[in-house]
Amino acid sequence: MAGDRLSWAGLLKWSLSYVDGAGPSRAISEEERRWLAEAVEHHMMVDVVSRMREIALLMSTPPAVLEAQGITHDDIEGLLSELQVHVESIDMANDLHSVGGLVPVIKYLRNSNARIRAKAADVVTTVVQNNPTSQQLVMEASGFEPLLSNFRSDPDLTARIKALGALSSLIRNNKPGVAAFRLANGYTGLRDALNSESARFQRKALSLIHYLLSESHSDCSVFAQLGFPHLMMRLVSSDDSGVREAALGGLLELARDTTMGNRSLLAEHDRLRRLLWGRMESIRMMTPEDLDAAREERQLVDSLWITFYHEPSMLRSEGLLVLPGEESFEQPPDVAGRFFEPMRQASARRAPPVGRSDPGDETGGGMILLLGPAPDRSNSQGH
Repeated sequence: MAGDRLSWAGLLKWSLSYVDGAGPSRAISEEERRWLAEAVEHHMMVDVVSRMREIALLMSTPPAVLEAQGITHDDIEGLLSELQVHVESIDMANDLHSVGGLVPVIKYLRNSNARIRAKAADVVTTVVQNNPTSQQLVMEASGFEPLLSNFRSDPDLTARIKALGALSSLIRNNKPGVAAFRLANGYTGLRDALNSESARFQRKALSLIHYLLSESHSDCSVFAQLGFPHLMMRLVSSDDSGVREAALGGLLELARDTTMGNRSLLAEHDRLRRLLWGRMESIRMMTPEDLDAAREERQLVDSLWITFYHEPSMLRSEGLLVLPGEESFEQPPDVAGRFFEPMRQASARRAPPVGRSDPGDETGGGMILLLGPAPDRSNSQGH
């Protein structure tokens, strides 16, 4: 490197002088060890930023020019994959905009190739995950709109799922993002996801639904008006255990609500009772291995039963709620934990700076959106 930057070739020569076998090696002093570590770290950081700048420049090149140079869709997808690795570091994620790479990534969300749209959404997910600075940068760069559009109407299912994942990461602990999602009626996209045949799409939608329900009581009313309780009750019988648990968790959040969310469930009291009873019968028939895997489902079914019928479920009386060797939970389980665990792990890997906190002060601004038809008064009597 030029100027006062470290010469990588010189560093390599210096390192090899200790292992070339020409003479006895000596111990490296602590000062030399620190210098070497700092030199390697500095070189790697400079190299990553330079490479990100190169990728950004290439992605900013008009498609016709890239095509003339023999750059294919596979090449672009590969560059996006490489970029995603680089921005796993929170510092590099925040540098993406300064090196000119954020806007081109967002533009690729509108690319004609579905795989490129999906991979661009992956990059956005990594950039904004647990990262308020990059969340704001993506919002300011108008990244919310193409993500929402792809989530709701992309003809490619994988691109829709990836867009939902990016949206979910973008609006978590991000009040402007949540407000934009509400104003754009993102709820209808979540409803469509629950109506899809893809368990993966359903799980991601239920994860975001659980977050929104837990953050704002006004969302409980909106979800109730749009028929989400009915959809979640249907998914309680899903063959996918993750979908079942997430649907039960969403129903439990609605059950705790004292407004329309709770009343909408009371209106389907008999159906809910049959569903919960059916799940308990299925749990009774499980093998020991399946019982162990269904620990959260057992806890959720029991919690819902107590919430609505004010009595212990048969899982308690038959010793199926807490198996030998398991801890006894006085409180319902942290259903969101299972679905948010990948984000927590990513946050730990990226070593976020001090000052980033968990959600808890979200008030939702008191916004209640009147979406869909008003509830039938005859079905509102559940007390």
